[in-house]
Amino acid sequence: MQAKNGEHPFSHIGQFICLGLFLALWVGDSFILHLSTSLSYFVPLHVRLVFLGLSLVGAVYLIRSGHIVVRPEERPVGVVTTGAFKYVRHPIYLGSLLTYLGLAISTGSVFSLALIVGISLFYNYIANYEEEVLQARFGEEYGRYKRRTGKWIPKICGMG
Repeated sequence: MQAKNGEHPFSHIGQFICLGLFLALWVGDSFILHLSTSLSYFVPLHVRLVFLGLSLVGAVYLIRSGHIVVRPEERPVGVVTTGAFKYVRHPIYLGSLLTYLGLAISTGSVFSLALIVGISLFYNYIANYEEEVLQARFGEEYGRYKRRTGKWIPKICGMG
């Protein structure tokens, strides 16, 4: 079973489930129950808010730049190596994870941070699937791109 455009068949529904679970846990823990927000006592609010701001700015860049591959009217025919794709192979997924991370750290919710680990595993699973599809479709062109570009963390000076 393969979804359209090489995406994992459960990519969209899985992302919506992850978002719903995260928001329910984050809001419940951070603003209602306060069961695991002890980190907020050790990290000053202004530091947490600066981290949130930076993570959201990075997420917006990654998601906006990455959407070139999901707009049907402008779908590229080859491997995209510009914009955020110049640095990481999955900028939209990474932008989503940065958003989750920024929100969790902004309120110090340990439960939310723990859930991000599971969400990251899901994103890595669908990213691996999509990379197999892209490797089959583009062959060595995609192989070269993978060798010079980080999956989640940008490669710097050939390292990573």
